[in-house]
Amino acid sequence: MPQWHGDARKRKKSGGRRRADRGKRAYEMGSDPAATILGPTKVVIQRSRGGGTKSRALSMSEANVTDAKSGKTQKTQITRVVRNPANVDYQRRGVITKGAIIETPLGQARVTSRPGQSGVVNAVLVEKTE
Repeated sequence: MPQWHGDARKRKKSGGRRRADRGKRAYEMGSDPAATILGPTKVVIQRSRGGGTKSRALSMSEANVTDAKSGKTQKTQITRVVRNPANVDYQRRGVITKGAIIETPLGQARVTSRPGQSGVVNAVLVEKTE
């Protein structure tokens, strides 16, 4: 079901009702979140407004992990999703979003890209604090 990203039916700052002066428009239509999960890489191309395209990652198995100290980037396997501070339900389901902590053979890494928008998982290694 598409999402509506218009603001014609919001309330006033005072809390009073604001009557809609028109109906919904097609250009205000959005889409459901991609909810990228761990699995074999599956990316779909979707047309966006203005004729451009978006790559939506539905599932990913690899990530580009950067070591901040050395500045080197490596493509590695994603072992599991450790936690996702964006949403408790996402954490439970293992959804990969920006800010999620993933486990890789190189260590834990924080996702810096938006897989549901860019179709790729980029991450930076997280230093262990013990």
